Amino acid sequence: MFNPFKKRYNAEEQEYFNFLSQIKQFEKLTNDELALFIPYMYLRKYKQNEVVFFSGDPSHALYIIKGGRVSLSIDIKDNFEQLSSITMGNSFGDNTFLEHTKRIYNATVTSEQAELYVIPQINIFEILDNHPEIKGKIMASMAELYNQYTSNIFKEYRSNFGFFQLSSVYDNNP
Repeated sequence: MFNPFKKRYNAEEQEYFNFLSQIKQFEKLTNDELALFIPYMYLRKYKQNEVVFFSGDPSHALYIIKGGRVSLSIDIKDNFEQLSSITMGNSFGDNTFLEHTKRIYNATVTSEQAELYVIPQINIFEILDNHPEIKGKIMASMAELYNQYTSNIFKEYRSNFGFFQLSSVYDNNP
């Protein structure tokens, strides 16, 4: 049934919805819920080899790739070991959904240029604090990501048995 009072969105907003709905953290949200994030999506342009953040930096924003390629890496002694190379439609820095966290990997632009949407943590928390249903949906998506990461760790561990002590992954003592 047609509801004449339902909010209508313009073509630009629809593009944002289509883009955001491809991002794991936002895939469960409705257009009305996604609309809350649009005012806080700041487009930043980066050049090749520009660092988005270093391991140990405060987790103050979520990044979503609009265009380009970003390498995620960890420091191993004096070298960087690449974890992943991600492109358009992927997000990184997802520990920004947790308070008082620091980055656990480095993020560096590897393409000639990259366009990244930056959503500040303070704005994310404001939305989540005022909309518990959105918080629940995003946390469910984050749990799915966590489950996939854990599954990947176990798969890799099985194929390279003995490479590291798996028990140390679950050790709660720092």
